[in-house]
Amino acid sequence: MVMKASLQLRIGTQLTMTPQLQQAIALLQLSTLDLRQEIQQALDANPMLEQEDEFGEQAVSEPQEAEWSDSIPNELSVDSDWSDTYQDMGSLGGSSEGPDFERQAAGQSLHGHLLWQLAMTDFSPRDYAIAESLIDALDANGYLTQPLNDIREGLKAQGHDSLSQREVENTLLRLQQFEPTGVFARDLRECLMLQLAALPEDTPLLMPAKRLVRQFLEALGKDDLRLLKRRLSLDDEQLDDVIRLIRSLDPRPGSAYGVTDDSYITPDLVVRHDNEGWHLELNPEALPRLRIQPDYASLIKRADKSQDNQFLKEHLQEARWLIKSLSSRNDTLLRVGREIIARQIGFLEHGEEAMKPLILADIAEAVEMHESTISRVTTQKFIHTPRGVFELKYFFSSQVSGHDGGDSHSSTAIRARIKKLIQEEPSGKPLSDSRLVTLLEEGGISVARRTVAKYRESMGIPSSSERRRLR
Repeated sequence: MVMKASLQLRIGTQLTMTPQLQQAIALLQLSTLDLRQEIQQALDANPMLEQEDEFGEQAVSEPQEAEWSDSIPNELSVDSDWSDTYQDMGSLGGSSEGPDFERQAAGQSLHGHLLWQLAMTDFSPRDYAIAESLIDALDANGYLTQPLNDIREGLKAQGHDSLSQREVENTLLRLQQFEPTGVFARDLRECLMLQLAALPEDTPLLMPAKRLVRQFLEALGKDDLRLLKRRLSLDDEQLDDVIRLIRSLDPRPGSAYGVTDDSYITPDLVVRHDNEGWHLELNPEALPRLRIQPDYASLIKRADKSQDNQFLKEHLQEARWLIKSLSSRNDTLLRVGREIIARQIGFLEHGEEAMKPLILADIAEAVEMHESTISRVTTQKFIHTPRGVFELKYFFSSQVSGHDGGDSHSSTAIRARIKKLIQEEPSGKPLSDSRLVTLLEEGGISVARRTVAKYRESMGIPSSSERRRLR
């Protein structure tokens, strides 16, 4: 066998994930609240950055030092289909101790996260109403703060007269299986027990850990190790492992999520109407404007190789990249927002019943970006409209074909139509799902009865028989 060495030339293109590009992509994922925090960290860490005064200069010329200034492109290619570009990225201020992007990227409130899981779970309309009340009774740490009897009485006051305590308890047991593990606990002991119950059965020392939490949690709080060893029949090493397992649990499972109060939402975009039509613009109050600090920038010298001068050069470049990344984020947000609004004028003018079918691929094709980029841009980004403040992803809705091949309709519009029909139904003669199908068909919307039932239940509306009984 003869071995031969050869040299082959291959020509191709490859995208290099530089830290700057990672930063630009990551900024798309952050909510306005999270981005404000990151910008503040950058301002604290980088002397070359400063917040632009409201009535200050609008532009600052930067030193043009070809020897050290890397070229920054006019457009950062933040469009990509990567899903894990954030885990190794440093903070915006250049610190090696980067933010927890996995937590920040979620950006969703605990309340919203639980409602999303609720919508994805098979609950009857009656249990759905109970679940909503239980979710509303959680505090910021994920604990149930109201007695179950008080919650039941509140539901009875809303018309659920025959509601039993067992129904509330059974619904609570189902909700305690939701993420994050440990939510809906009524005290610390129950919170820890829920998390231990979710661990694999072969977890080392799981049984003594459960027994400690169930029977001797107060002794652990007092650090009474002698009592714990005697009652649990463990040696020093085993007890250390049990305590280590318990301390790995989260006593505040809901605290990783954002606030639940919608008043904290700052819209990223604002849509207005005038004689020339609808206009979309960035909300100037959403984020602070940044600029290069002119005094420090003027201290940089071309030929100076000192440590201080190098420090200033590096921080100036980081500042320029951040400003460019923020500009790219805003441009992308505007492009996507304008395309969405252009397709949903009917909603702005007539409401949910005029919502058009729209999916991520439609916008991605129109603005020539990846669907994953559109998903990042529309998650936890909000728009202020004359009809209220909405998350951008609210405007996406699946398509349902019209009657006899007619116009298609969005699932959002169909839900709105079903809700309106039920609101207008005679009080003594609620509309059945079959009757709703007929009325929708008369309006050119052809859907199956099971689809009507699914949409009705997703809005928490009881069946016709239950509505008749409740009235």
